[in-house]
Amino acid sequence: MAKLKAAIIGSGNIGTDLMVKLGRSEYLELTAVIGIDPQSDGLRRAVEAGYAGVSTGIDGFFEQGLEADIMFDATSAKAHIYNDKLCQERGIKMLDLTPAAIGPYVSPAVNVDEHLDKSNINMITCGGQATIPMVAAINRVSNVVYGEIVATISSKSAGPGTRANIDEFTETTSKAIEVVGGADKGKAIIILNPAEPPIMMRNTVYALVEEGTMNEEGIRESIKEMEKTVQSYVPGYHLRAEPIFEGNKVTVLLEVKGAGDYLPEYSGNLDIMTSAAVRIAEEFAKKELKETV
Repeated sequence: MAKLKAAIIGSGNIGTDLMVKLGRSEYLELTAVIGIDPQSDGLRRAVEAGYAGVSTGIDGFFEQGLEADIMFDATSAKAHIYNDKLCQERGIKMLDLTPAAIGPYVSPAVNVDEHLDKSNINMITCGGQATIPMVAAINRVSNVVYGEIVATISSKSAGPGTRANIDEFTETTSKAIEVVGGADKGKAIIILNPAEPPIMMRNTVYALVEEGTMNEEGIRESIKEMEKTVQSYVPGYHLRAEPIFEGNKVTVLLEVKGAGDYLPEYSGNLDIMTSAAVRIAEEFAKKELKETV
């Protein structure tokens, strides 16, 4: 079966987890993992798995004559601007797992079909991928005038990048609650929990719907349907309890257990990002391969 070629920029935890997931893809063929540290565990694993391990950054990837139809960028917002420029010059589609937000915000469960033609797609944030589908599920039944999410993750699963970009997390997620989730106004909060043993990623969604439009049965069914949609690419995603209805407020409690591919199971916050990125890339690949048949 024909596949599109893919490469990963960033040989850290996220990039290495992506490598494992892409190794199982029916539609994507991983060609290289790109980093800047020759001693990184990610590059060592890439070479052992039979992929090209490039330790001289994206410039080295192109200097070696390697190819990709799709790039996954798991570096930083600053680095992504440069990486994206080189990819756009070569017609390579970019999936951005950084806070750069050059392209549109996309959640596979909500709006992937609207943006498959875009050259750069932004993966929002881990909290956004976990909670925005539920805001959208409520909003498609009753207009959400205010959506607030609280993402609680294990301190151990928050690396230097996450810690350095807390402000970007709240700003990006808040905006995406509105743009993707459909809420009139959005707010996001992230909590790093230092508990031992590490906790699973837990999320709370609060949605205020327009007065007089509350449809409990419809919202409950929509939430259940959305849970199944997200589970199709993140099996460890599930509701912790039935939705709670109080007046015009809906509360949804979620938990995300990681697949344990490279990252620990408690790192559901990172797993949902890599899983969502792979799903979007596969949807793009299916579309491209179908059109070339």
